[in-house]
Amino acid sequence: MSDIDRDTATEAVAVANSTIEVPQDLAVGLLGTSDVNLRTLEQQLPADIHVRGNRITLKGSPADVAASERVIAELVKVVRGGTTLTPDLVRQGLSILATERAESPAEVLSLDILSRRGKVIRPKTLNQKHYVDAIDKNTIVFGLGPAGTGKTYLAMAKAVQALQAKEVSRIILTRPAVEAGERLGFLPGSLSEKIDPYLRPLYDALHDMLDPEAIPKLMEAGVIEVAPLAYMRGRTLNDAFIVLDEAQNTTSEQMKMFLTRLGFGSQIVVTGDITQIDLPGGASSGLRVATRILEGIDDIHFSQLTSADVVRHRLVADIVDAYGRADEEQRIGGNRAMRRAEAGSGRRR
Repeated sequence: MSDIDRDTATEAVAVANSTIEVPQDLAVGLLGTSDVNLRTLEQQLPADIHVRGNRITLKGSPADVAASERVIAELVKVVRGGTTLTPDLVRQGLSILATERAESPAEVLSLDILSRRGKVIRPKTLNQKHYVDAIDKNTIVFGLGPAGTGKTYLAMAKAVQALQAKEVSRIILTRPAVEAGERLGFLPGSLSEKIDPYLRPLYDALHDMLDPEAIPKLMEAGVIEVAPLAYMRGRTLNDAFIVLDEAQNTTSEQMKMFLTRLGFGSQIVVTGDITQIDLPGGASSGLRVATRILEGIDDIHFSQLTSADVVRHRLVADIVDAYGRADEEQRIGGNRAMRRAEAGSGRRR
């Protein structure tokens, strides 16, 4: 046999085919309206994919076909569980499988937290599921990560879920009003007018999770409280689910004050991004200090989310990564400049 014949025989052995018959009632959900999910699968799967009706044929190396079969099987489970599959969820499913962790895409993408008027809130990435699981298991959880990773939104969804399940009797949502220096008494207008710009993102999230007409009644009854961090001082918060958002903009003293408000039957979730600190005068971030000194304490958990967990427009993850690289280059450049300055100072002596 010639070298060409041997190469041809090797290629023939290396190609595998597999046909999967998807139940008719799940095929449209899997492939998407106008085959939008199919196009994503064609781009993302390691094997070639061809569809005729509800029959899916995969072709490629045995390893690629096996991996693609697993993806299809997991996505069928997601659809069977009632989740509406989208191209983003297809990509998330592939990402989850690539981690080779114990959880399957169906476990992650079908974990419902809240449902209102047909809209379901659930984790969309593996790290988000671990974050939600940590909230279920710990009294204090820190959700750390860049913008768009769902750390605040999921925390608020868990708070509403706990309230509806009567696990707590109230929800307290708070943020530091950094631009006002927390000296809200010096701002013009009523208290509501003073704090509204700082707390508006929390109100917006609440409107996604509860009937808008019910929110004023719940706030009037004290069941839901949205307030700046300054208004937490001197209180003991019992039987409450408490969310501190934008915690990177707390000082160390404010963070200590907040965490020590914890009362019986309560739970705290602290969210923030230590790369977006807006404190004036180079003040030390209370969130950064807390991650250093509270690590390892039982019943306190730190969940780290990354750009891979961004669930906004796909460009947000690219923007986060680009700024991260720029910050790292600036840090390295600053360290080099400092070493050169120190070396020059030593020679002058």
